[in-house]
Amino acid sequence: LVEIYAKWISRDKILTTNVWSSELAKLASNAMLAQRISSINSLSALCEKTGARINEISRAVGMDHRIGPYFLRASVGFGGSCFQKDILNLVYLCHYYKLHEVAEYWHQVVKINNFQKNRIAMKIINHFGGNLDQIKIAILGWSFKPNTNDSRESPSIYITEKLFKAGASLSIYDPKINQAKIFEDINNLWGVDQLEIEEQNRIKILSNPFNDLSNFDAIAILTEWDIFKNYNWGSLPKNVLLIDGVN
Repeated sequence: LVEIYAKWISRDKILTTNVWSSELAKLASNAMLAQRISSINSLSALCEKTGARINEISRAVGMDHRIGPYFLRASVGFGGSCFQKDILNLVYLCHYYKLHEVAEYWHQVVKINNFQKNRIAMKIINHFGGNLDQIKIAILGWSFKPNTNDSRESPSIYITEKLFKAGASLSIYDPKINQAKIFEDINNLWGVDQLEIEEQNRIKILSNPFNDLSNFDAIAILTEWDIFKNYNWGSLPKNVLLIDGVN
């Protein structure tokens, strides 16, 4: 393989390992990236209790050259096809080899990610006293990250599910994910039948995210699309709850 790759890549950039190192290197890389996201998200919860600002914490911590600034932005949590799958693969291997403490260490990264998604949803639910009947919420972002139409393990799906099951009426917008895909995710992951949702008229798909935002009781920004950054959010009426889940 080295001889093949050397036709395109200089040899000093080709790393060779044994089979187990190769297997674990990929899992470890994704696990450590996800760990950084869960670490900063756990600190965001503490910041909200103490009055610290998570962006200031991220900047200060990232200036330490031993840590660096990457993957230190607080958010609603990580999604996508790789991070959770690879961590749980690592957890499985650790349990298989009776390394239960190590397994729990890495499993905690996923638990914190789930905690963050739940925490964001509960901020909205608690704001309205625990009952979202008659509450209209705009969901901005369905993909797990910007500039993709990939919604696999997207935090938005799970946050929105909790809001729906608490009684909210939802209007969803994503620049690249169409209505069919959104309802497919709902059918597959919520355990809620599409016809039932349509009959209740509690979920709509927006074609323009900025039409009549003042008519919503709450707005949740759940994916870091550039289109959301340029809107004048200060123009919203004071009674509209704005949850910026991606800062």
